[in-house]
Amino acid sequence: MKHSEVVQKFEGFLRSENLKLTPQRRRILDRVFATRDHFTADTLYGWLREEAGPKVSRATVYRTLDVLTRAGFVEGLDTGDGGLVYEHVLGQPHHDHLICLGCGRIEEFHSDAIEELQLKAAREKGFTLVSHLLRLSGYCGECQAKSPLNPRPARREAGADHLA
Repeated sequence: MKHSEVVQKFEGFLRSENLKLTPQRRRILDRVFATRDHFTADTLYGWLREEAGPKVSRATVYRTLDVLTRAGFVEGLDTGDGGLVYEHVLGQPHHDHLICLGCGRIEEFHSDAIEELQLKAAREKGFTLVSHLLRLSGYCGECQAKSPLNPRPARREAGADHLA
């Protein structure tokens, strides 16, 4: 999707919320779509402080990320450490995430087999699936190699078997 189309869609969403595309919101939108990396709100704020352009407050960054999330332009990913990392998703193919508990690295992946299993589980329970987020937590190869002790496999929720 072209950036001009992204801006038009964002302007349309803002109008539907009785909001305007301010220079600060436009700057945040542009910066978010200038990266393919995952980022925190504080990282985004730091980028904006270092770069030329209209001054943007930390509060405006947080509020605009909320608007972008509600509009479906970005998704926030809970990394399991109490924080959120964001990525722009408009026009991007669906993917899931592997998160290293050691270094925080995030790897994206897609599996048709996992997608089909999720759809099957939803159908069996009478659900119509409209979206999902899959986050797998563990240790990357580098962190495993650095650790004198092999990390134990993660456990499934309440009383489930160990992951294989």
